[in-house]
Amino acid sequence: MPGDIGFVGLGQMGSRMSMRLLDAGYSLTVFDRDEAAMKPLVARGARRAASAAEVASASDTVLVSLPTPDIVHQVVFGPGGIVEGNRASTLIDLSTTGPRMSGAIAEELSKGKRIALVDAPVSGGTGGAEKGTLAVMAACEKDVFESVQPILKVFGKVFFCGDKPGMGQTLKLANNMIAVAALAISSEAMAMGVKAGLDPQTMIDVIMVSSGGNVALRDKFPKAVLTGTFDFGFATGLSYKDVRLCVDEAEAIGVPMVVGAAVRQLMAVTNATFGPTSDFTSVARLLETWSGVEIRSRK
Repeated sequence: MPGDIGFVGLGQMGSRMSMRLLDAGYSLTVFDRDEAAMKPLVARGARRAASAAEVASASDTVLVSLPTPDIVHQVVFGPGGIVEGNRASTLIDLSTTGPRMSGAIAEELSKGKRIALVDAPVSGGTGGAEKGTLAVMAACEKDVFESVQPILKVFGKVFFCGDKPGMGQTLKLANNMIAVAALAISSEAMAMGVKAGLDPQTMIDVIMVSSGGNVALRDKFPKAVLTGTFDFGFATGLSYKDVRLCVDEAEAIGVPMVVGAAVRQLMAVTNATFGPTSDFTSVARLLETWSGVEIRSRK
């Protein structure tokens, strides 16, 4: 078993991944600005820290799961941040920050505290985090990857994406763009069908055994749209951040994203209409409003 582990950021994903580390027998020190987020983990045996720096002083490896690139940078380099710790030699970033931020953090760490960065965004949602079925997209030096692979395997299936931090981020952004694009176009198509008189469940039944089948219609619509709950478990603000990062990164390396830009715009309107804390399936609610229909099962 590798040395002591720390975890910073105990939100929807981080809390579940931390719990899995405890279940796997790891010694864990945790920190979150929300005191309540730490309580369930402390009750299970984790040690409570007062700052990210304290986590880094108590741990050989620190994992972070945070909502935005700027927050990741602040937690690593800001006052009370990870670099102020005196022990950690490896930082595993499970957040979605984009390849340029990941590369910048890795370079800054190597020049200062000489902490190795493992770029390791995850996909699979809160259910995957709880069950240990996430896809983990890791990028770092191969020897570092081999040392942290046992930790990452606790979260799900681990993929080595390359030896340069940022490569995992690129793959994660590509995945998220495809997922949100499927949700967006499915929302448009479903609104069209319902307005024309089709039953939405019948539409899904047919499309899912046809060429238009996709993960949005398989999972998101039955759980969160046809029910009218719009509670799949991922915030609109985070989804908008992801697609915005994807388009920005693509443009930075000279790859046009015409469809991606349209998805970004649709998520921007959803974010502005329903707020960043709404569920990202609210894009279907936006289409309902525009179309004057409700996409609800009649069966």
